[in-house]
Amino acid sequence: MKKNLIYIIAGLSLILFESCEKLSLDLSPESVVTDANYWKTPDHFEAFITGIHSRLRTYEMNFMIMGELRSDVFGDAPFSGEATQGWERFWFNTLNSENPGLSNYAGIYNNINQINLLLAKTISATGLSAPNRNYYLGQAYGLRAFNYFHLLRTWGKTVIITEPSIKFDLNNLARAASPEQEVMQLIKNDIDSSLKYFANNYSFKYNDKAFWSKAATLMLKAEVYLWSSRQMGGGTADALLAKNALTDIQTNLPSLGLMSSFKDIFNSSSVPANKNNKEVIFVLRNSLLEYLMGGGTYASTFLPQASMIGNYYDSISGTKISNAVENYYGGILRAPVKKTTFWKFRDQDTRKLATIKGAYNFSGGVYTLAGCYLVKYPGVFDAGSRKIADDYIVYRYADLLLMLAEAKSILGENPANEINMVRQRAYGTNYTLETYGFPNQPIDSDINESLLQERFFEFAGEGKRWYDLRRFGKSYVFKYTTVTSEYQLLWPVDKQTLTNNRLLEQTPGY
Repeated sequence: MKKNLIYIIAGLSLILFESCEKLSLDLSPESVVTDANYWKTPDHFEAFITGIHSRLRTYEMNFMIMGELRSDVFGDAPFSGEATQGWERFWFNTLNSENPGLSNYAGIYNNINQINLLLAKTISATGLSAPNRNYYLGQAYGLRAFNYFHLLRTWGKTVIITEPSIKFDLNNLARAASPEQEVMQLIKNDIDSSLKYFANNYSFKYNDKAFWSKAATLMLKAEVYLWSSRQMGGGTADALLAKNALTDIQTNLPSLGLMSSFKDIFNSSSVPANKNNKEVIFVLRNSLLEYLMGGGTYASTFLPQASMIGNYYDSISGTKISNAVENYYGGILRAPVKKTTFWKFRDQDTRKLATIKGAYNFSGGVYTLAGCYLVKYPGVFDAGSRKIADDYIVYRYADLLLMLAEAKSILGENPANEINMVRQRAYGTNYTLETYGFPNQPIDSDINESLLQERFFEFAGEGKRWYDLRRFGKSYVFKYTTVTSEYQLLWPVDKQTLTNNRLLEQTPGY
């Protein structure tokens, strides 16, 4: 742990944490001032890639926004007096070029440029052992594909940059976005390169799932090929590749599997052993006194103020919600969970109360639901307040199972085994195949609706719902969200970015 901390500090000395509010494609890498005395030893490479992983977690909220906030999970008015302060533009889908929701491509090009620098230096390095060199390249190509996949699903056409920018003139930047098919091909090529360099190395670096691994690349491959299967004409051929990637993980990493308790997956702050539990495959690492989820913005978006939440009741215990116990550090509820989201869960489903908390008014012996908020990440009580220092999970085994079920459904195979493994864990002692198992729920007559609902219950609050609806098709976006026009499936580009890159064009429709 001490060695890792040293690496993080060293890596961050090279990686400039530029704000996401700075101009997109601001690509000047820090190597301009460090090349003279850096990239000389294996420890330099170790420090840099550790710094890249540490930097990646600063984008947790952007990944959450892109992957979920425009969907149907959130959207009621704050019930305890706070104001949404513009967050409502996501779930009402009123984004435009003046209010784009995220500026400068969410800062993702800053990540890409650092990865490009790492690739260039690692490929040309002479002082690295072959195993280390290959592992770093496996990580770097996988991480670059991961970043470009977010860009593709959010803005569609995307500027492709595969070389680090050493000299950068902001006033003369002019680079056009590439078509979606070219961006997807880059993503697939990077995935292939990542898997080639990982070869048969399925290990987690330092036994820590906060570092990109071959399993993470295989999960990304499945997600990418399911997208191209449904959205880009890949059909059954791409679905088969997705299936094979997932079964590769199952075959070669038998230690992975479902946690017996849904709630225990996420409690990685008060129970540190859960940070690398058997279900997680790749996480963005947060730690108490070191980095809170979203840099603290998770609490100031999804959690209520202690002074306000104490006015409401918990209907399960029949008592007022305790200010002393909840007391979320920095809590300001901007994005409440919709009551309809809460009501969609059956009471017998353990995921319900492990994901969402209902705050109730109590009058005349009757509890009335006032509003809901996300409690999937419970944090830890420290110095008089609850701090959200849990890991942000990117990939976990339940996602593997439900993507495998999806691939099987596209291929005309039976997805019952994978769906029922997830449902059985969710319902616990309440589970019976006849009542809750696939294909015995009414929704199971439509496999797409069944999979979307199961993913909704399983992953609410994990940054996946909007991407899921988009992947399954625009009809599902229209059905479940406030989107009414096809152009809204993609995001607008902010005016400042368009001004500074003369060859960029606004997303059609905006």
